[in-house]
Amino acid sequence: MPLQLYAHPFSSYCQKVLTALYENGTPFELQLLDGPDSGPMRELSARWPMKRFPMLVDDGRMVVEASCIIEYLQAHHPGPVRLIPDQADAALEVRMMDRFFDNYISTPQQKVVADRLRPEAVRDPHGVAEARRMLDTAYGWLDALMADRQWAAGEDFSLADCAAAPFLFYADWTHPIGDAFPNVKAYRRRLLARPSFARAVDEARPYRGYFPLGAPDRD
Repeated sequence: MPLQLYAHPFSSYCQKVLTALYENGTPFELQLLDGPDSGPMRELSARWPMKRFPMLVDDGRMVVEASCIIEYLQAHHPGPVRLIPDQADAALEVRMMDRFFDNYISTPQQKVVADRLRPEAVRDPHGVAEARRMLDTAYGWLDALMADRQWAAGEDFSLADCAAAPFLFYADWTHPIGDAFPNVKAYRRRLLARPSFARAVDEARPYRGYFPLGAPDRD
């Protein structure tokens, strides 16, 4: 039975896994989470009461959390692209950068978006301002790092870039990456040009109207 990925194309964390799958040409079946009453969503909820996605099912085995899914794919369904290096120190750098993008790009970006979904009376302007400051700090740190790097952890595309691609994509929509961060802007352009992520972006285009802040007319 092929791998089953329970996901939605517009989700950044789903795009993280989709990029890894496309990078290696790994066969899978998409179980589209098309609303709370869809069959795949009911199946996901029955297996995983947190109801967070993506979720991978491999011959009955469930794997959750995007980073863990990518690690699982490399261990059990390896392809030509090694997204986590074999050498311990290089692997640690990849995992550290993966956590950076999850915690300091995605988390504050999603704070801003989630706040917009709240009723106006219970919004958190202080929390949103803190999230925007965190994004500026993260952009600044990343800009210095990327001055002499092609990809997030060095010269090879990795798990860290699978994370960076969708998180920087949506972060720039939410809190634009300014001209003060030219290396981050150039890195984002390289990610958009990577065929694996470009495919994920294209598959998500029909859903851009769902972006709570209003999707800009650009990638």
